[in-house]
Amino acid sequence: MAAPAYPAWVTRWVSGQWRNKKRPPTLRPPRTLALADKVANRREQSTDATCITEMSVMMACWKQNDFNDTPCAEEIRMFYDCVAKAEKEHRNENEDTLSPRGDLPSSKVNKLLKRFPQITRYV
Repeated sequence: MAAPAYPAWVTRWVSGQWRNKKRPPTLRPPRTLALADKVANRREQSTDATCITEMSVMMACWKQNDFNDTPCAEEIRMFYDCVAKAEKEHRNENEDTLSPRGDLPSSKVNKLLKRFPQITRYV
């Protein structure tokens, strides 16, 4: 098995040739340093289950009453109220520009990058 072939400057650098106040080689990036056109769509926060207690109370009531809705009307109403409240909070949370950590969600970053594209060539 052959040893890997390194560029000449790597062998000089490892051997200590650059230690005598000589300038080390400049590293050039393989691509231009510019922002990408979009970022990955990621979920910013873990979605916690909401209204679990209301749902379990409603299902326990159904089980006690042989899955009849009439005696469990109050529990069903409480569950639907909880779901409506959670959806309203979720919508209001999406309207905010910054997340609780202080950074933009990926969807808003993509919109901004689309509005202000990167200049990849000069005139």
